Amino acid sequence: MDIKFFLIKYSEIAVKGKNRHLFEDKLVSQIANRLHAVEGTFEVTKTAGRIYVEAKTAYDYEETVDALQHVYGIVGICPMLQVEDNGFADLCAQVTAFLRERYGEDNALTFKVMARRARKSYPMDSNEINAKVGEAVLDAFPNMRVNVHTPDIFVNVEIRERINIYTEVIKGAGGMPLGTNGKAMLLLSGGIDSPVAGYMVSKRGVYLDAVYFHAPPYTSERAKQKVVDLARQVARYSGPIQLHVINFTDIQLAIYDRCPHDELTIIMRRYMMIIAEALAKKNGALALITGESIGQVASQTMQSLTVTNEVCTMPVLRPLVAFDKQDIVELSEKIGTYETSILPYEDCCTIFVAKHPVTKPNLNVIKRSEEKLADVIDGLIREALETEEVIEVTP
Repeated sequence: MDIKFFLIKYSEIAVKGKNRHLFEDKLVSQIANRLHAVEGTFEVTKTAGRIYVEAKTAYDYEETVDALQHVYGIVGICPMLQVEDNGFADLCAQVTAFLRERYGEDNALTFKVMARRARKSYPMDSNEINAKVGEAVLDAFPNMRVNVHTPDIFVNVEIRERINIYTEVIKGAGGMPLGTNGKAMLLLSGGIDSPVAGYMVSKRGVYLDAVYFHAPPYTSERAKQKVVDLARQVARYSGPIQLHVINFTDIQLAIYDRCPHDELTIIMRRYMMIIAEALAKKNGALALITGESIGQVASQTMQSLTVTNEVCTMPVLRPLVAFDKQDIVELSEKIGTYETSILPYEDCCTIFVAKHPVTKPNLNVIKRSEEKLADVIDGLIREALETEEVIEVTP
């Protein structure tokens, strides 16, 4: 019995009130887009409170499930049998055939039948269905036993226009469908934190663009390729990412030559934010995203974040702000970016780090230091923006 249908479960969308259909339609669209890359032909349909994926041709089961697990908005994927209502005896036969195909004739699993009668005209209520289907399963499988508290499997029977039968709920990515919450610009480095930050914000339905600050010859082409690879891994969840590569060398050298070295990181971060915001506005993004976490390094103390924020006019989203490093590492391992992030190719942030960076910067002091750049900085920023390299990154 080949699986031809998947029931798609969602969570937050169900409480969206009058706008619910907009979120459901966006989720249907995202599922269809993701399945275009999977071998086979699929139809994605929406009915009252349910979204279904039907395989119309031969397909790869594992590849299809993996694709669905990378679609934000899905909390559960249920491989199922969908049948016509040809009477209760036929329903019992379909349930037992489904269990036999998936678990074998001699399995010793415990089970509980979970009937849901969405079609109220059905002649039996849910408790009667539970009891009668349970009897049929016990008759068909002598080694199986009922366990209503902690069963090995739940035998779900949904009575709708057609009848859905399933026992497995594969965990999805959760979150909200992409495209329901605008677009943001991710400051993407080659470290562990920023790819995770991008993943977390995109999980809330936000499309991503990204900016990477490159500093040749102090950073290598392999460092840039590392960032492209990280963007590609995030794009498995977020969809295509437009990566803006900014040559930051001249700006960094000017800061290094003219400003106090203990302020290098803070001043550098401020100009990164200025450039990132300019790119965001140009490309229709509504916010910036960084991987900063309070107190993790000198540039991420509360005082440092306050000084960095001062140059921004749009919101700065910091989804990792209260995370411990181990929390971030575990998330990076989950989404598959960790092994790439720890490759030993340094980015521009690590090359120009001061030995003793200021941890409690004073905004007025920082602004006075930046006055030493007044005659060159506007031109350097303009040149950096005009010479950007744009890379279209796809999953």
